[in-house]
Amino acid sequence: MAKKTLTAPAAPRLALVQHDAWLQPYEPVLLRRQQRLRERLAEITRYHGSLTAYATAHQQLGLHHSAGRGGFVYREWAPGATSLALVGDFNQWDNLANPLQKLEYGVWEVFLPDAEYAGRLTHGSRYKVHVVTPTGAKDRLPAMLRRAVQDEDSKDFAAQYWQPDTPFAWTDQEFRTSQAVPEPLIYEAHVGMATEEGRVGSYREFADNILPRIQADGYNCVQLMAVMEHPYYGSFGYHVANFFAASSRFGTPEDLKYLINEAHGRGIAVLLDVVHSHAVKNEAEGLADFDGSGNLYFHKGGRGQHPGWDSKLFDYGRPEVQQFLLSNVRYWLEEFHFDGFRFDGVTSMLYHHHGEGVAFVGYDNYFGPGADEDAILYLQLATTLAHELRPECLLIAEDMSGLPGLCRPIAEGGVGFDYRLAMGIPDHWIKLLKHTPDEHWPLGDLWHTLTNRRAGEKTVAYAESHDQALVGDKTLSHWLFDSAIYHHMQAGDPDPGAARALALHKLIRLITLATGGEAYLNFIGNEFGHPEWVDFPRAGNDWSYHYARRQWSLGDNPDLKFHFLGNFDKAMIGLAREQHLLAAPAARLLNHDEGNRVLTFERGGLVFVFNFSPERSLPDYGIPVPKAGRYQLLLNSDDAAFGGFNRIDPAVIYDTLGGGGTLEAPRLSLYVTNRTALVLGAVGE
Repeated sequence: MAKKTLTAPAAPRLALVQHDAWLQPYEPVLLRRQQRLRERLAEITRYHGSLTAYATAHQQLGLHHSAGRGGFVYREWAPGATSLALVGDFNQWDNLANPLQKLEYGVWEVFLPDAEYAGRLTHGSRYKVHVVTPTGAKDRLPAMLRRAVQDEDSKDFAAQYWQPDTPFAWTDQEFRTSQAVPEPLIYEAHVGMATEEGRVGSYREFADNILPRIQADGYNCVQLMAVMEHPYYGSFGYHVANFFAASSRFGTPEDLKYLINEAHGRGIAVLLDVVHSHAVKNEAEGLADFDGSGNLYFHKGGRGQHPGWDSKLFDYGRPEVQQFLLSNVRYWLEEFHFDGFRFDGVTSMLYHHHGEGVAFVGYDNYFGPGADEDAILYLQLATTLAHELRPECLLIAEDMSGLPGLCRPIAEGGVGFDYRLAMGIPDHWIKLLKHTPDEHWPLGDLWHTLTNRRAGEKTVAYAESHDQALVGDKTLSHWLFDSAIYHHMQAGDPDPGAARALALHKLIRLITLATGGEAYLNFIGNEFGHPEWVDFPRAGNDWSYHYARRQWSLGDNPDLKFHFLGNFDKAMIGLAREQHLLAAPAARLLNHDEGNRVLTFERGGLVFVFNFSPERSLPDYGIPVPKAGRYQLLLNSDDAAFGGFNRIDPAVIYDTLGGGGTLEAPRLSLYVTNRTALVLGAVGE
């Protein structure tokens, strides 16, 4: 019998696999993904010159004025249509006046010479495209319109030709994202709900009234929701209809540019919450069944319907859809000077099942037949394009599945995002607050949840975002204060329930920031414990704006406890900035004392001490520290300025015990008061 020769398994070729040995069986899948991307990029380069040149569909399609041709050119991609006609107030909405001619590749075109139309088709003119298909005819909104406006009486949306005589004058040429945002401290915001009055706020109001608050609070990055045009205000901006239009309900495109320009002038980067995961199903306002084929931009039949979101799903494998979405990435970066994107709904894109009812318990979930390879290719193209256009561009993925490599470079086997959202952390906080009294919070489980993330992939930590505050749930402050949020918020009110809520709100936010990632996010108003939930005007609440606004006066009032939370958040963010805390390696546990309810850890040379005990303050409590020396208090949640009881002298300098020539590790002896967080740093550092 011949003797068998044992062959050692081949060494991993990808850096991602070398970093994570559990990925080795799936390296062929990762290599195939890389190869497919290379082939697609080669194909794009062959026919279009480059990826950036390919991402210019918005410059070719839609309505544009051509000085060279001396008129207006309108083009639309609709291969399944029978005929198209441009209609608007410039031709009395006559669908026989300006028919389009069919060109190659399903593109239609009409030319309107200046001699006839210069005085009729002007800045502010409204228009649509009349689309005739084998199943009927409808007036539709052009796919690449730059502005959509709604008629106050009919509530009907129309495209609006937007070409001001004077273009917006940018003054942000010196702004550099990398300088402004060494570590992202993100302020997630919705322009419409940023005013205290019961109405829709504007881009300019946000720029003039809210940006100064954000700057003063120390955040260096604004993440804007609901900018892409959406017909239903109550969708929070996630049922997008017009992908190249900034929502007109908040103002003009120039108003949005003013906001971003002002943010850059204040040293604040601006991210767009981009929605490429799905689109509104409305035909009157959106792209659904645009040419009558049933699958122009979206998959046909059931695959084109999201089971949970009641929306349409893009066909990422179709080249024209890739080009549409890639052009959208380029458009927002160049036209509006956005500094990056938070990609919404990435989990839904990554898998055919969209993450619905699936527990991601093993690597087979990521690389098996459930993975949508077309969507993964699109995301790789999108991250490649964004970083080619803007190397400093920040790309954040909203993914709850934990796909390995999502936030690693493509060359390593990844998808190319820079950060992922730590979606498990806010869910854990809500679960604890709903089901477990804080005296029984399992600190070991809490530490695991806060620190359990993929090594080498940067994470955005947050205690709550807009998701946790939507109607049907409540803000963290409301979970904590409960009815006290209405009755016991006077600064001098000694109510013990309110004192508990005030203390835990600070502990939750600080431990999340300090342990949860390499970036941090806060939702607008939550920095001062904004009360209650978020609910946009709808039939179910009699179209009320009561919960779709931010009550800044609560946080500004020194007679209310909200301002204590605002003070603490500002101090916490300031400490993170000054110490470059989020750039430091992951937090390292120093002591886990379940009996006394104390967690102690180190990050960036700072020592964090959290006493979660409801009633037990610990005098002369021994705290292990990384090195011997002298330490001072940098932040104390029990400080009176933060609504605490001021039980610890901030001027005390603490000398370590042990260490040096002894065998005993260095430690500090501290007075650790109940429901208090302390941050200490070495003197002189």
